[in-house]
Amino acid sequence: MIKLCLLIFQVIIFLSISTHSTALSNKEASNDTKLNTLTNLSPNRTQQEASLYVARSLSLSHYRKQNIDKELSEKVYNNYLNTLDRSRLYFLSDDIEEFEIYRFRLDSALKTGQLDPAFKIYNRVQTRIVERLKQQLSLIKNGLKALNFSKDEFILKDRSETKWATSKQELDDIWRRRTKSAILSLKLDGKSLEEISEVLSKRYENQLKRTLQIRSEDAFSAYMNAFTTVYDPHTSYFSPRSSENFNINMSLSLEGIGAVLQSDNEYTKVVRLVPGGPAQQQGQLGAADRIVGVAQGDEGEIIDVIGWRLDEVVDLIRGPKRSVVRLEVIPTESQLETQTEEIKIIRDKVKLEEQAASSSLIDINRSDKDYKVGVIEIPTFYADFKAMQEGDPNYKSTTRDVIKLLEELQDKQSLDGLVIDLRGNGGGSLDEANQLTGLFIHKGPTVQIRSANDRVDVMEDPDPSLVYDGALIVLVDRLSASASEIFAGAIQDYGRGIIMGTPTFGKGTVQSVRPLNHGQLKITQAKFYRISGASTQHKGVVPDILLPETIDRGKVGEDSLEHALQWDSIKSADFNFLNYVASFTQKLNQQHNARIKQHPKYAILLEEIALLEKQRAKDKVTINEKQRKIENQLFDDQQLAIVNKKRVLDKLIPFKNMEQWDKDIDDQAANDDKEEKPDFIVEESAEILIDLLDLQLLLTAASS
Repeated sequence: MIKLCLLIFQVIIFLSISTHSTALSNKEASNDTKLNTLTNLSPNRTQQEASLYVARSLSLSHYRKQNIDKELSEKVYNNYLNTLDRSRLYFLSDDIEEFEIYRFRLDSALKTGQLDPAFKIYNRVQTRIVERLKQQLSLIKNGLKALNFSKDEFILKDRSETKWATSKQELDDIWRRRTKSAILSLKLDGKSLEEISEVLSKRYENQLKRTLQIRSEDAFSAYMNAFTTVYDPHTSYFSPRSSENFNINMSLSLEGIGAVLQSDNEYTKVVRLVPGGPAQQQGQLGAADRIVGVAQGDEGEIIDVIGWRLDEVVDLIRGPKRSVVRLEVIPTESQLETQTEEIKIIRDKVKLEEQAASSSLIDINRSDKDYKVGVIEIPTFYADFKAMQEGDPNYKSTTRDVIKLLEELQDKQSLDGLVIDLRGNGGGSLDEANQLTGLFIHKGPTVQIRSANDRVDVMEDPDPSLVYDGALIVLVDRLSASASEIFAGAIQDYGRGIIMGTPTFGKGTVQSVRPLNHGQLKITQAKFYRISGASTQHKGVVPDILLPETIDRGKVGEDSLEHALQWDSIKSADFNFLNYVASFTQKLNQQHNARIKQHPKYAILLEEIALLEKQRAKDKVTINEKQRKIENQLFDDQQLAIVNKKRVLDKLIPFKNMEQWDKDIDDQAANDDKEEKPDFIVEESAEILIDLLDLQLLLTAASS
């Protein structure tokens, strides 16, 4: 069980339908299941027309100027094969050799609305999937007792860069090892061979059933998204059903767990968690986790959803308010696709007040002097647009709430410093990021936006009044994105405050949704630039004071996404550099590093990161039972040791075993009233603010 160990869109949604899926009527599904044969799909005229609209829109309106030519054809070709079979588990090298004629011909096909090459490739992979699933079912039916788990065999964690299998026999061996690994994981989890046989049979039968239910729209959506995402990963085609779900989600009318999901080959992957949502509050589900099973209520049977369409998985996860859904997930740090954990979440709507900014106060005594540091945590950049449009003078927004919190903090005490915590803040309202920046500067620009036609618009602080002019630190991490990066970048460029944490997500692009004759197109049409002229895209905001990263950069962040737009720069906006902190940054880093190295929780953090990096570095997993047991036990022991070190520091009783730890996680998830204490990163940021005050005092004394 993995315990060690979240984005981006500016619309808050509960469960986002991926651009790679479509729906199917119950009547149609029933008919195909009865036939038990694979339909040979072909495109229709409506899809051909839609493909022409998509090609034209991308050519004329996308921010990335990219011609539909031979170079793009090759990108689409490779992207499409990866979409259909990234792990090299279905196609044979003979198939790929046959498809090679399309590598440099898809450009002319896209320009003329010819979809036959795409459908031929799609039909072939579905045929291979059906063949493979039937063979696996036959293997399981013949019994599992003959499997030998004492042999020194292994499976690769990532097969995306391997060569295509040259024969059916070679692919048989790959699948034999893969299935053997799944069986071993279930066996070590306490299941009997009979139970394992039932679990895997259901999984493959479900995948087979859904493969036999494919429709023309499945092939079209997969191909269109292989095309759109070579422009950038945030440009997507929505099928008519996906468009319907996208529009429903934008209206916030659904109840669920508060997670944005997408298809990831045969899995359903978590993209991000909605701040204040049930999943985020529960605390176990994270970005890049993959959902493999869903159960209803406390006792419902877990339904294996590997190979399901995304909209079907979403339908299972959605449900009435206050009802329980249980998810079986592969955590992002898991070595194996079969190494899972179960997460219990109570469904609910995300309430605006649960996303609202909150404040706390840290007292620090240094050299017999007491300091008061305010902390304001901002989970997202929000605004109650409905109340605003209705003329409600008391409508809620990030900026309004932060002003009130600052007034409350300053009424109680004279603040010596302020920490704005944007960790995990995936963005939201651009206008709120602009207004929030204005609370800390007198006047000036906050962000630049360049459109596809190279026009640059500059957003300015709308209010010349200054709400807070004291010492300031902004905390960020890998999940701070979009509007968070705009705010942090502006504070850094002005020299108004210190940015502390890890490099941010790096999403610096703007999308709009366009209707098509058949579905919708979400297209990237602009790019954000800091007032210094540097883009927030790809690189994000690099902090002045860096902290070690726990999140896997290879799985989370703009630079982990294929075909992401690159970093660049434009002309700087006209602004007055405040230079509140620049001359002190080097000394602050020295003092911080000297102090943090002595902090016991920092040492534990480094130990935790080292363990995670060791897991990530493994490229293969043993399917020798004895060795697997040893490795699993070692990892469990190391995790437990780290957790218990933290508990000792917090003056809590250490866990005796993993089971006790699991129970504690469940108990905490059920406790809505648990008190949140400042973590040591927040406490250290307060210490740095005091360092800054001392350095500013010394400079004033020296110059007087």
